[in-house]
Amino acid sequence: MNIRKLFNPIFITIFAKRKGMSRYVEVLLLLIFGGLLFSVFPVASQTKEFTVVIDAGHGGRDPGALGSSSCEKDITLSVVKKLGALIEKNHSDVKVVYTRKDDSFVALDQRAAIANSAKADLFISIHCNALSKRQKSPQGVETFILGLHRSKDNLEVAKKENSVILLEEDYSQKYEGFNPQEPESYIIFEFMSDQYLKQSLHLASLVQHQLVHNSNRINRDVRQAGFLVLREVAMPSILVELGYISNPNDEKYLKSASGQNSMANSIYMAFNEYKRDYDKKNRIFSNETANQPQKANSAETAIEYRIQFLTSSKKYEAGSPVFKGLSPVNFYKDGTVYKYTYGSATDLTEIIKILHEVQPKFKDAFIVKFQNGVRIE
Repeated sequence: MNIRKLFNPIFITIFAKRKGMSRYVEVLLLLIFGGLLFSVFPVASQTKEFTVVIDAGHGGRDPGALGSSSCEKDITLSVVKKLGALIEKNHSDVKVVYTRKDDSFVALDQRAAIANSAKADLFISIHCNALSKRQKSPQGVETFILGLHRSKDNLEVAKKENSVILLEEDYSQKYEGFNPQEPESYIIFEFMSDQYLKQSLHLASLVQHQLVHNSNRINRDVRQAGFLVLREVAMPSILVELGYISNPNDEKYLKSASGQNSMANSIYMAFNEYKRDYDKKNRIFSNETANQPQKANSAETAIEYRIQFLTSSKKYEAGSPVFKGLSPVNFYKDGTVYKYTYGSATDLTEIIKILHEVQPKFKDAFIVKFQNGVRIE
């Protein structure tokens, strides 16, 4: 006999009546066999669908930054499509939402509305940077989170990206008098409380690390600035500047298929790590892991963050001038190479503060992770 039929409530009721059993015994059988049914056929673990909104900057009548032979809107759309395809292929539990999938103009407030309407868990906006032809253009990638710009460069990036609202009708009313060209307008970001700051910093650091070390881009750091599109979304969010389209070397890379594939893959790997951390934090497991006892968190298994600032084939003593005043300094060996680190924290926000202290001395310094004293990826 089919075992599911045996446990069927209708079958139990008919069986009880045929045997002349009382209603009490019938109910008792239902409870017993019902419990057995759930133990034999456990309900599949429920997982919350994770939604990520990917935003290709500019589009339509807004070309964005212009290079010598390319424009920002085309590059961002191509990278976004490649990134979305990677997520959709490898994460069946993730819903990918695009603010645009073609060459169309989407207002900044509409991009945020798409994300908020989808009740997204993450918002990733992709852009390219540029300087005017009168200025010598730098190179490199930057990943921004919402906040008050702490430098003139960050303000200029924010002004450039926010200026797209000038193409929208009634922008002054729509954005409550905000003028992207007036520095005074940005004072609002000083007083904003971002409840998603820690998650945004975490993702931004992961993305920046992958773009620098996987795609071999020049590191221009994780930064804060007043982007309207990030202000409007109610979720962790970042804005990635893939490179300077005004720099010939960056532009060549940005418009190449290999460059776009590499950058999309780097952002995907960062997303993959963020999603893995999200699942652990929210205890989203498969059937196999759901039935296994979970180890309690302890100091031994905690993730430790450090700043790696120097590699050398030489072993330097403490206080060496090569450390430029950093102390105390630790190191670990990778083959025959000594890799030197400074600082230690279990909180990502804290280690990012230390990173900003180190980078004026070692511009290529970056965050590394350790567990039980061993470097991990």
